[in-house]
Amino acid sequence: MTAKDFYSMTPERYEIICKVLRQRQPDLTVITDEVHKGRNLSAIVRTCDAVGIQEFHCVEPRKGYRAFRGTALGSHKWVDTVLHDNVVDGITHLQKQGFSIVAAHLSDKAVDFRALDYTRPTALLMGTEKEGVSPEALSLVDQEVVIPMMGMVESFNVSVACAIILTEVQRQRQAAGLYDECRLPESVYSTKLFQWCQPIVRKFCDEKDLPYPELDDEGEIINPSEWYRRVREAGY
Repeated sequence: MTAKDFYSMTPERYEIICKVLRQRQPDLTVITDEVHKGRNLSAIVRTCDAVGIQEFHCVEPRKGYRAFRGTALGSHKWVDTVLHDNVVDGITHLQKQGFSIVAAHLSDKAVDFRALDYTRPTALLMGTEKEGVSPEALSLVDQEVVIPMMGMVESFNVSVACAIILTEVQRQRQAAGLYDECRLPESVYSTKLFQWCQPIVRKFCDEKDLPYPELDDEGEIINPSEWYRRVREAGY
């Protein structure tokens, strides 16, 4: 790393970053139950970013998790991915945090997806492309929802279904004013602000296990030359 690597932040970009972070919804997430196609996973992550989800949960497919960059269009830089070994662990983790687990699943128990109140802490569970939500997961969920279909096919593509449901979630939350003020904890907000404003320095600090330097009110590192001098003197 050199002094030239410091990222120059424009006022317009800083304003956009702050606005997006202020609209993030810490009590809203998506968890996938072994969705394995990279294109579908990345499309879901892109939708998560669009509706203000900061943390996406993925039960790691047997073939592994890999972002499909052509669909994600950089969304993985803005949404944190949490991997789980199995769906039971993933659901239990979210329930301990107070999330209600809503499964998109065609069954006799399922209700129209628009009938639920999504202003409460909600984790939307999406199943695999062919088999849907697993029996293990269904035994733990709080609610099952379905998207009414008017044609011959029984279901939408998993990423399309996720987007349709999250559009309703966003509508309800917008009407309730949940996007009107910052809801992220201050520590999370400040950490993400630095990571988004200074991606190169962030990578360097993470690799060296260094604390992030302070930012000014324009997203720039305060006295960067002095910080860089101390880092070099410390042998990094």
